[in-house]
Amino acid sequence: MAFTTDVSPPVGGASAAALTLVAAARHCLRSDVSPSEPFLQPQRSSPLVDRAVRRRRRALFLLFFLPGIAMSSWVTRTPDVRDQLGLSTGQMGLVLFGLSIGSMIGILCSGRFVSRFGTRPVISLGTLLIIAGTVVIGMGSAVRSAPLVTAGLCLFGAGMGGGEVAVNVDGADVERITGTAVLPTLHGCFSLGTVIGGSAGMAATAVAFPVHWHLTVVALVATGMLVHALRAVPAGIGISTAPSTPGPVPGQRSKPQVWKDRKLLLIGAIVLAMALAEGAANDWLPLLMVDGHGLDAAMGSLVFVGFAAAMTLGRFSGSFFLSRFGRAAVVRASAVSGAVGLLLVIFSDNAVVAATAVLFWGLGASLGFPVALSAAGDSGPDQTARVSLVAVIGYVAFLVGPPALGFLGDHYGLRSAMVVVLVFVAAASLIAPAADTRDRAAATVAPAQRTRPGTTPAGQHQGDRS
Repeated sequence: MAFTTDVSPPVGGASAAALTLVAAARHCLRSDVSPSEPFLQPQRSSPLVDRAVRRRRRALFLLFFLPGIAMSSWVTRTPDVRDQLGLSTGQMGLVLFGLSIGSMIGILCSGRFVSRFGTRPVISLGTLLIIAGTVVIGMGSAVRSAPLVTAGLCLFGAGMGGGEVAVNVDGADVERITGTAVLPTLHGCFSLGTVIGGSAGMAATAVAFPVHWHLTVVALVATGMLVHALRAVPAGIGISTAPSTPGPVPGQRSKPQVWKDRKLLLIGAIVLAMALAEGAANDWLPLLMVDGHGLDAAMGSLVFVGFAAAMTLGRFSGSFFLSRFGRAAVVRASAVSGAVGLLLVIFSDNAVVAATAVLFWGLGASLGFPVALSAAGDSGPDQTARVSLVAVIGYVAFLVGPPALGFLGDHYGLRSAMVVVLVFVAAASLIAPAADTRDRAAATVAPAQRTRPGTTPAGQHQGDRS
């Protein structure tokens, strides 16, 4: 497997961004990567360069930790924001729709921006949008303006979507230089940030600290982190040197219509279900525990912190289980764990049981989405088109999920609305074998291995062969 830091503009912003995310996820979660692969072969460098790389790696950890804190700080205050705005559950779903729209815009634009300008300016812009969005959300809460909170969430989502792609590209470049795995820790740092930010948000909720001042403090801390970390990120990483409008390659076969691939569509269904499980918790879990189980706002925030901690544990331990049991078994176990957690949260009237079940929900949601995305990339030829298709399916869950669950919650209650998520996750456990794409990946790689010795397949760099 090979991974480059170029994000090719010919496939369009959405395809490039999706491919970048999945390439990162594949390196995070692959269990069969060995030191013999070019990706994990460290380059020889001087002690001065080594120090620069270590500073850069720490900076990337910080740049992933930062949005985790910001995200959980907002999520833990959703009950307070909802009460201050005086919104119903359905109206709150429309406010959360701003986050989904912003995330989609960021994902669609980031690939082309990284190709043209490199990762450093995209990381800067994405993080600044997160900071600005946090401030605007706080302002909207202070003046009790739902449109202003929606606009802030849109800015926040655009920063998250765009910045994450750029940090993944930069992290992959550090992996290439050092020969050590960086991306798993990057994603773990995001989850760790959600735990710490959620804990602070729970404390702020418990002492009735005003939302706008809480989010302002978070924005100031994030600004300091950005200024400190950005100095260690070099310019020029990820810029594509490929021509913007390449002509057709003589003798090249036309690309297959990947949407006709039944197995790929099943993988897309897994992504849809697991993205919905993760997004439903991020958007609604504190409110679900407050409205559905009678907890106060502080305890609802504590439950979300538990969910984030379970996600962190699942992501840090994912490689261990993948190396021993494979993708299909991990996806099935993740879906079963998520379904058990959701089942107890929905149907148990005991608040303690429901809060404990959230841990199973978090463990189940932690790996299903990235593992399924990785499987899509290995499911056959034309990796970019396959990843793009499955990624778009996943984004549908993030885009449509919040308002749809809010609408159902407004009419039937949030606990009843979560039955929809339960059905999707349970279905994912039944189609989990679709995530096992090793045979297809081997069949795809085989033709490339039959090329003449000393030659490089068309469109592939000499150092990227594996």
